[in-house]
Amino acid sequence: MLMDNNKVMIVGTGNVGASIAYALINQRTAVNEIVLTDIIAKDAEGEAMDLRDALAVAPSFIKIKNGTYKDAKDCDVVVITAGAAQKPGETRMHLLKKNANILKGMIEQIMASGFDGIFLVVTNPVDVLTFLTMKYSGLPAEKVIGSGTVLDSARLKNRIASYLNVNPKSVHAHQIGEHGDTEFTLWSLADVGGQKITEMLPVKIREDISNYVKNEAYDIIDKKGATFYGIAACVVQILNCILNDEMRVLPVSSYDDFSGVSYGFPSVVGRAGVIRRLDLKISEKEGIMLQKSINAIEKAIKSVKI
Repeated sequence: MLMDNNKVMIVGTGNVGASIAYALINQRTAVNEIVLTDIIAKDAEGEAMDLRDALAVAPSFIKIKNGTYKDAKDCDVVVITAGAAQKPGETRMHLLKKNANILKGMIEQIMASGFDGIFLVVTNPVDVLTFLTMKYSGLPAEKVIGSGTVLDSARLKNRIASYLNVNPKSVHAHQIGEHGDTEFTLWSLADVGGQKITEMLPVKIREDISNYVKNEAYDIIDKKGATFYGIAACVVQILNCILNDEMRVLPVSSYDDFSGVSYGFPSVVGRAGVIRRLDLKISEKEGIMLQKSINAIEKAIKSVKI
């Protein structure tokens, strides 16, 4: 049962975890308290101190402290960002063995606190780790959410908007499937103000956009070593969606009964977690691409001893 404290724990205070906390204090949000925890305790303490220094001028006042997994007991959401980071030339799936081992011990300690809220998994490979979090925690599927393809879809909207000279918020389009090399654009249902994007942009440009979106993370990692601002903003959006019970449609990663794996797909998100995954009529070609993505995730899950 959710505690309704609007208390969030961020596990891992590296670039992603710290950026999420920073993004939270720089907007008006439903979050009342943030607890930071990290395997390097003094890092979490230092981040908490630094963030508290901003509260006098920040738009929101949020209690910020460092803590341990025991503090998860009365949290509404635990955000998992801890794990090995993706290095230049490395795919998200390369991280699997390292991060699956880290995850198991982490989840066991969090559940031992009495935690009964929502897990929001950000660590890569996010779809596999979302599935494993559900298995390790024993929580109902709707209470284990991955950031999925929310960031990829934000990249997609930005790219489309630049071609059509509109605000990205007016673009309704999704990347779906694995947050990784088999993700793809759901062009058949993409629109701007009701007009199909397939009627507005030629095939070649759409292909260029899809390739750009799928590979942009590699480009950013090659240039600056890591991605963290974009995903932080997307995680804050998901958190607000949960805590404000916004019932917004976001392509988060969650468990799909039919395929038996977790992957990014447009879903209604609210206070109870994933309320439902939408039943979309996608094209035959997109169905084949989705199955390819599911197969990749399934293969990765089978490679891990649960």
